[in-house]
Formats: sequence, structure tokens, C-alpha cells
Amino acid sequence: MRITSQLICQAADQLKGFVGLNRKTGHYIVRFSEDAFGMDVADDGIIPVSEFVWVVGPEHTMTLKRELIQLLLDQNIDERINITEPLRVYMNRRDVPEITALRSLVRG
Repeated sequence: MRITSQLICQAADQLKGFVGLNRKTGHYIVRFSEDAFGMDVADDGIIPVSEFVWVVGPEHTMTLKRELIQLLLDQNIDERINITEPLRVYMNRRDVPEITALRSLVRG
């Protein structure tokens, strides 16, 4: 199967769980419920994993950041957060620039 930018973006949008910055340790942690963080993570700092990996760029674009995906990979919970083959290929292809895309909410 050929891995395309579209498949990589779809895989990023299918990531599961929530990310929050632990204020005491300064490390990002992943939980599977917003309520599971406790007092060390500010409520306004809890975001879905699928949004965490995207960073706002110029002119309404967003970039799929490898360093943020790596933070997730370092937690060794790949299957629980749904890291799939397209994201693994993206992480291994350092010769290809990070994906920058226009993202919008699609109502189904």
C-alpha cells in the first residue's frame, strides 16, 4: 500500500485520548478521559491527541509536527492512542518535509 499525505493526515485525525502538560514535572502526559488528569494539569490545557500533533502556521495552515508525535511514541502506548502505519512511515521519512495543510471541520 502506498502511503500518501492524505492517509497520514487521516491517521493523525484518528488519534485517541487527551494530552495535558503536567505543571509540576513539565512533561506532557496522555490520558483516555479528560477527568483522569487531576490537579497537576490545568483544565484549559487538556486537548485531544488528534489536535495536539498539529501546530498552527501562517495563513491558516497547520503543520503535523514530528516532535509532538514523538512525545506520544515515547509513552509506549501506541495501540491505545491508535498510532497506525501511516504515522510510523511519516516518522521514519525524515527526508520528507513535515506536512503542512489547510484543516477544516467536516460535518457529516
